Amino acid sequence: MNGVRVFRGTYLDSVLQMAGTRAMLDVSGVEWAAAAMATPANVDTLVERGFDAPPATANDLFIAVTAGDEAVVVAALASGEARLFAATATKAETAEQSVRTLQEVSGANVAVISVPGDYAALEAHKALSAGLDVLLFSDNVSVEDEVALKDRAAEVGRLVMGPGAGTAMLGGVGLGFANAVKPGRVGVIAAAGTGAQEAMTLLDRWGVGVSHVIGLGGRDLTEAVGGRMAKLAVAAMRDDPATDVILLVSKPPSERVAQEVVALAGDTPMVASLVGLKGELRLPEGVTVVRTLEDGVVATLGVLGLPAPDLSLAVDVNVDPARTLVRGLFSGGTLCYESLVILSDLLGPVWSNTPLDKALHVPAPAGSHVCLDLGEEEYTKGRPHPMIDPEARIEFILAAGREADVAVVLIDVVLGHGSHPDPAGALAPACADVHAGGAGPQVVAYVLGTDQDPQGYAGQRARLAAAGCVVTATAAQASRAAAAIALRKPELA
Repeated sequence: MNGVRVFRGTYLDSVLQMAGTRAMLDVSGVEWAAAAMATPANVDTLVERGFDAPPATANDLFIAVTAGDEAVVVAALASGEARLFAATATKAETAEQSVRTLQEVSGANVAVISVPGDYAALEAHKALSAGLDVLLFSDNVSVEDEVALKDRAAEVGRLVMGPGAGTAMLGGVGLGFANAVKPGRVGVIAAAGTGAQEAMTLLDRWGVGVSHVIGLGGRDLTEAVGGRMAKLAVAAMRDDPATDVILLVSKPPSERVAQEVVALAGDTPMVASLVGLKGELRLPEGVTVVRTLEDGVVATLGVLGLPAPDLSLAVDVNVDPARTLVRGLFSGGTLCYESLVILSDLLGPVWSNTPLDKALHVPAPAGSHVCLDLGEEEYTKGRPHPMIDPEARIEFILAAGREADVAVVLIDVVLGHGSHPDPAGALAPACADVHAGGAGPQVVAYVLGTDQDPQGYAGQRARLAAAGCVVTATAAQASRAAAAIALRKPELA
């Protein structure tokens, strides 16, 4: 049974839309739910799922639920509506009030902008005019608009983090999908959302903490954008008395841009974790370049004169000899990319929807290793991001477990503000089903988080371990463990 409600002339940003979706999914008996703007693509998704097209336009918000019982549909729609409009007195007020202008906001120094891409650049320019730094959560912003925004930010001495920047932490305040970490001596600059989260959580868990985390947006270090914000961020960290080391996190950048960015570190030591970098950079004194997120944090500890953690891991490689393949099912895009780098080194070609080599784009031929970023648009159309709704991955986990030649199902679980309140609890039953007491594939899981995160880091790890998972200390270690099991070479872990 399907149910839809439309709120005319109402816009709520993607963060609130995801929160509303999660509130509906949390109602027992709900099979599917979504809160979204009624764009043509989102309406098409409703129709594909058996709904009648609602009488709505792209300026309207809708909530939709599928459940087996009418009472459940009604309860879920009410829950979603309550969550979406909790910050306002009534639904009607939300629909009819004028959008507050940036000039009306007093006492703020950062604007978090999450509006459709067509309007995002304009709102970011307004924020800069109001003297605010900007976290531009929105995507679908053109490269030309990004360059113009960052050039203007440089002129007025402000940061534009994004577009598509999901994580930042300024002065101890987390923005977007941020983890709860202790203050420390390392400044993180990241053109990678979960890459930033992995760096900040490992630094926290290994006793260092962070001074700030500045997200750049995924294109900043490309030739087209030229590292405009990375250069500003390095200068800011270099001059920050609370920052002793800069940790730069990115997928392989333009070599020219990377050279220019690392040269700005000056007397401040820098570690550049350029995941999957193939070439070599001409490095100034005090700059170290590594190829994984894990290596980046370990190298940062070394710069600070601290010992590296013990990352040894004993794994049982006793799986059915007919099982030889790895299936990686990720919610974090950078974690998927890092896994592709590590698994390709150890296993050979790995296919993906975000492959290292375009020739290895899925669908993959039989007998192939596969890693999927399930946070990409082709998997989130009409449903929440897997960091918000772990249920979205369960069908993939169970399907991988049914493949007779799969030795390892590799997953990440991302904690922090904005993520699901109990992702391990949601995934653990499927993991136990796949493992089948040792008769099925081994599930290898990594929990990205800290003891201070609201989900509880230790408890999340314990739930997965109780379900038969091998639970690792880093995302990179999880990939090495997966390769060790698939190859029956425990020394690789």
